[in-house]
Amino acid sequence: MIEILNHVALDRAKETGALVAHILQTLKSRSTVGTNLLDIDRWAQAMIAEAGAQSCYVDYAPSFGRGPFGHYICTAVNDAVLHGLPHDYKLADGDLLTLDLAVSMRGIAADSAISFIVGDSKPSESVAMISATERALSAGIAAAGPGARIGDIAHAIGTVLSEAGYPINTEFGGHGIGSTMHQDPHVPNTGRPGRGYKLRPGLLLALEPWVMADTAKLVTDADGWTLRSATGCRTAHSEHTIAITGDGAEILTLPKQA
Repeated sequence: MIEILNHVALDRAKETGALVAHILQTLKSRSTVGTNLLDIDRWAQAMIAEAGAQSCYVDYAPSFGRGPFGHYICTAVNDAVLHGLPHDYKLADGDLLTLDLAVSMRGIAADSAISFIVGDSKPSESVAMISATERALSAGIAAAGPGARIGDIAHAIGTVLSEAGYPINTEFGGHGIGSTMHQDPHVPNTGRPGRGYKLRPGLLLALEPWVMADTAKLVTDADGWTLRSATGCRTAHSEHTIAITGDGAEILTLPKQA
């Protein structure tokens, strides 16, 4: 299903996007050396409930996961990159942490992910990888607008990632979003320009460049959910929900400037 939102629904999407951005930034500020991933999950649960919103994850049970996810946020550390199931782990100095959050409020969902390094150690390779996903995300957003096609976004993202030297996995990528978290169209992280669905105002897309340092192969963790790099290398993931407008793309999950 490809869903085109009306003005009322778009206003709700902006509210949901602002909430997702706020929660992620709050959790980032609390994620310090010694923080337990299960605490991050509990904080997310409390903030979602306080806002009167609903988790898109807790009851999520797609074909690629093992039963309902059962948690409120994805927490992926170091070699974990997608669908990181929160578990009893305390963050260490230099860990590369990705927080991925999707919530629904007043019937409209928004989805965003951030990667950052915990503590004072800042390994240069990890910093560069996070930067590459952020630049790729910006390029994908810049390529989105009325009349553009999904392939234009995919090509823009893939160009940045490839030029940075990272292999690209196409099993998981961006997606449409709206009244439900995952919708068509699929937005791969590489592609050919001028191909695919033609974008229209009112379309919401979650764009999410992610990479693994030296492989494109994923393996599934014993928990049945967490996807890790096959070589054990580090990973990074950046995501925003955007709305296609008459002028281009509006980022709905952009944090407010202090």
